[in-house]
Amino acid sequence: MRKNFGSKPWCYPQPVFILAAYDKDGEPNAMNVAWGGIFYDDQIAMCISANHKTTANILESKAFTVSMADKAHLVGCDYVGIVSGNKVKDKFKKAGFTHVKSEFVNAPIINELPMTLECKLVSYDPEKCTLIGEIVNVSSDESILDENGKIDPAKLQPITFDPVHNTYLAIGEKVGKAFGDGLKLR
Repeated sequence: MRKNFGSKPWCYPQPVFILAAYDKDGEPNAMNVAWGGIFYDDQIAMCISANHKTTANILESKAFTVSMADKAHLVGCDYVGIVSGNKVKDKFKKAGFTHVKSEFVNAPIINELPMTLECKLVSYDPEKCTLIGEIVNVSSDESILDENGKIDPAKLQPITFDPVHNTYLAIGEKVGKAFGDGLKLR
């Protein structure tokens, strides 16, 4: 037996992305976004409304970064989703974030979040709240790399958003091999 809930924005997992961009004065701002994902091989799409300060900053600078929220920085990542940069001038700093400028785009890399996609603005549709960015570079802190120099999710400890219970969940254990385990059924 199944229970019907109607139309809801529920999907698992929903990554918790932290978008960051500079304003016209070079000050960073960040926001928490749960509705987004890879759009093409080199693009990411986000659902963000036009009234956000980060949206205005992205439209001005034509660039942004997308960092993966992680377990270690959950409080700061949640904070930038609660407080508006239009009302709290130093919300980036209050979240406990520091930054360096990306080598590839005019956007801040949040030092505390170890994995970041560095993006150029492709388009923004204010009616559909759809932001699309070209992924120019993916950077990571060496602390989350495995012995082969690849990102280790167990070290990154990304979190996901549970929209049903309004909670964050840590990514769990490895349970299988993609593009491998299904070969047993051939």
